[in-house]
Amino acid sequence: MKWYRSAIWGALFPTPRERVFRGHFRHTVDPKGRLSIPARFRELLADGFGDKLVIVPNGRGGLDVHPERNFNELSDRIGRLPRLDPFRRAFQYQYLSKAQDVILDPQGRIQIPLDLRQSESLTKEALIIGMQERFEVWNSERFQHYERDKIGAPIEDIEAKLADKGV
Repeated sequence: MKWYRSAIWGALFPTPRERVFRGHFRHTVDPKGRLSIPARFRELLADGFGDKLVIVPNGRGGLDVHPERNFNELSDRIGRLPRLDPFRRAFQYQYLSKAQDVILDPQGRIQIPLDLRQSESLTKEALIIGMQERFEVWNSERFQHYERDKIGAPIEDIEAKLADKGV
């Protein structure tokens, strides 16, 4: 497999066509807090990332799930900022410090810790959303509200704003 370094994250990834977590998948969180990861995501993890993942509440109502290597690279980049930088400290407090390690089990599931299941209302149906270098896990109903209330803009408006940024 060919690898390249991301200009945005500075991370090593498989070639662009193979590297991304993408798609929306509905899965169920079982009573023990286990969530099955989509087969496509498991394949990507097995093909270069491994079974170690890091879960972090994203502050928007869901959980970010990073391959451990990607999370460590993000943490290292934050660590290179000046120690007294207020944004560094805020990000460390509000994001990095809330991270929890999980392992993909042989059945392709992760165990979501009880405190995160409770805080993010992950009791039954979950929506797993591919976000390129990571994926997110949401309570399905909560994501519908977030999508309606926070994202809200028609895709044409979003595309126009991205075009202004050179995308």
